[in-house]
This record gives sequence, C-alpha cells and structure tokens, in this order.
Amino acid sequence: MRAIPPIKARMRRMFAWIVSHPFAYPALEVMHIVGIALLVGNLVLFELRVWGFGPELPMPALARLALRLSLAGFALIAASGLLMFAGQPDELLANRSFVIKMGLVTLAGLNAAWFHLRGSLQRLDRGARALTVVSLGLWLAVIICGRWIAYV
Repeated sequence: MRAIPPIKARMRRMFAWIVSHPFAYPALEVMHIVGIALLVGNLVLFELRVWGFGPELPMPALARLALRLSLAGFALIAASGLLMFAGQPDELLANRSFVIKMGLVTLAGLNAAWFHLRGSLQRLDRGARALTVVSLGLWLAVIICGRWIAYV
C-alpha cells in the first residue's frame, strides 16, 4: 500500500467534514441543483428565442439577462461541485461517469465560447441554432452523467 503524501493527507482531513457531516453533502447537492436550474433554465429560454420563439422579446436584453443568470448558476455549480469533489476526490476521479461529465462540461464551455466568438447573437442563423442544439444536448448529457455518478 502506498503512503499518502502529507499534503494529500492534510487535504483529506480538511474536507472530511463534507462527507461526514449529516447535512453538508446534501446541502451542497441542493446548491448544485439550484445552480443547474439557473444555468439550464436560462439557456433553454435564450435558445428558444434564438429559434424564433418570443420575437417580441428584444434579443440583446434577453441575452444579457440570460447570460448573467446562467453565469450565476454556473458559479453556484462550480463552487458546490468543487466542495463535493474535495470531500471524495479519489472516488470521483475513479468514476467513469464523473470523468465523462467533466469532459462534457468542457465541451459545453467550448461550444458557448464558439457561439459568442462567431457572433451568433448578431447572426441568429442556422449555425447559431445548431450551436444551441449542441448546447442543450451537452448540458442534458452533463445532468445525466451527474446522476449516474451515484450508480456506477
């Protein structure tokens, strides 16, 4: 059996409360779910507007609001997710669903960056609509993988 490096042992002790406290992990999961609702809910609303629904809603104002709320949701997801990860890093890194989930989150971020870099907000063309479909698919896959973490 390998010896645990001193820093790794200290990190385990520092975050042990997350998995040992009866309410800490469930509270983090609730924060994570609220963040997902903020992120995905606003993305769906924004993406529907890209597809032509709600044409009376001005795109620039809706995009600003949706982006701010989506970023707030992502910040909540990242903060709660990092704490949950810190509580059991070895188990999560060994979990295939977790690894796939992190890859999908990366792809979703790259997709969002490409959406904005190509000027999709101004174009609202087929390419913009295709990127919104990819976005929704990636985020749904992230949610599915997140749920599977407990079962794989």
